[in-house]
Amino acid sequence: ILQYISTRGGSLGQYSDILLEGLAPNGGLAVPEALPQLSSGDIEQWRSLTYPELAAQVIGLFATDISHDDLARLTAVAYGGGRFAAEEIVPLTALNDQLTLVGLSEGPTLAFKDMAMQFLGEALEHVLAQSDRVLNILGATSGDTGSAAEHALRGRDRVSIFMLSPQGRMSAFQRAQMYSLEDANIHNIAVAGVFDDCQNLVKQLSEDLEFKRGHHLGAVNSINFGRISAQITYYFWAWLRATDAVTADQRAGFQVDVAVPSGNFGNILSGLYAKLMGLPLRRLVLAVNENNVLDDFFRTGYYRPRSAENTLATSSPSMDVSRASNLERFVFELLGRDPERTAAAWRELAETGQIDLSAERDRFFAEFGIVSGTSTHDDRLASIRSFVDTSGVTLDPHTADGVKVAQDYLIDDVPMLVLETAKPQKFADTISEALGAPVEIDAATRELLNAPQHVTAMANDEAALRAFISEHALR
Repeated sequence: ILQYISTRGGSLGQYSDILLEGLAPNGGLAVPEALPQLSSGDIEQWRSLTYPELAAQVIGLFATDISHDDLARLTAVAYGGGRFAAEEIVPLTALNDQLTLVGLSEGPTLAFKDMAMQFLGEALEHVLAQSDRVLNILGATSGDTGSAAEHALRGRDRVSIFMLSPQGRMSAFQRAQMYSLEDANIHNIAVAGVFDDCQNLVKQLSEDLEFKRGHHLGAVNSINFGRISAQITYYFWAWLRATDAVTADQRAGFQVDVAVPSGNFGNILSGLYAKLMGLPLRRLVLAVNENNVLDDFFRTGYYRPRSAENTLATSSPSMDVSRASNLERFVFELLGRDPERTAAAWRELAETGQIDLSAERDRFFAEFGIVSGTSTHDDRLASIRSFVDTSGVTLDPHTADGVKVAQDYLIDDVPMLVLETAKPQKFADTISEALGAPVEIDAATRELLNAPQHVTAMANDEAALRAFISEHALR
């Protein structure tokens, strides 16, 4: 049975254990003791599987303490029953001869976060029922994580959710998707600050082991490896679908590039794990917006998170992140899976405000295939306009960032897959600006935007958050 360890040292147990825990007790993140390894033949055997069947196979490599029958049932529910608009769950759409859009936003909240959250909701309920426990989820969102988590967990008896979001930093549609929910187990908290402030509050409470265990706290942010394992699935699916038309003789080792709009580094990390497992991904193209801390890191080797005051509010708000918590998992791999060196790097960050990994910079691409780039507001608008004109496809602002950076890295004869972040209607103001005309709002969206909203405004105050959770947590 596969065991999990902390990036900063120590054993964490099996998949069911780390599914409920969130941060490790020492502040590190859960990672598998060893990544599963697959041959081209192993991957080829999955070509005929449906998306739920593939998810059971991929997640099963990590969730070895859950039976295959149980996993197959969980993935069938998560990705079945009409929860996703597209029959194939993840459709691929050609944007031009080289660029292909990987449709990850067919779920209930119209964002890629549904791909992992719908599974996580089913898996959490299964594990909690097996152990007769309850869980209080504490999370932070820059836009789409919150609504995806709440829609996956709403109305469940054994789970409540406390979701922190930055006041005034999300689109009206994103706020409405979260704040309009009336389920008793959903608690929305709007923090006076930016996403990184919300994330810091989550970490402060999660690192207090007495409070965490006394209040049964868990996580659904991408610090939860359950989400990462579910996201790895769609990299395999996208590669299999992108190579369906390739001859059988050419498929083994057929490489593609993947562009990933990035905020907290969880999505592209899932692709890196797929690559390290044996999936033939040539390059992982990291795309960021004006909050370009990660682009700076992958170009220089210096990781310098910005302060909350210097984190910009942009038109791709889900990527307004200056401190990417999942980067620690990449650094762990970069440093030879050495927990002592990884812990030392985060001590350096706490003491100096930066991590110097410039000596390892050449390995970012040579060993891990990661390249990066920045997209601006004007770039987003231009990309949205361009692809409406040339392909008839309207991109959301985050996916437009991905497309812009992807175009900077195109190579002849190497397909470029661009991971979709969300549906454009979630960001109507930016789409209207790009296209020079108001976006027509359908009746369902108008009803959502006009629905009463339920949210608690709160200062960026750890004591206030503790008191709120103590009053409302499941026992």
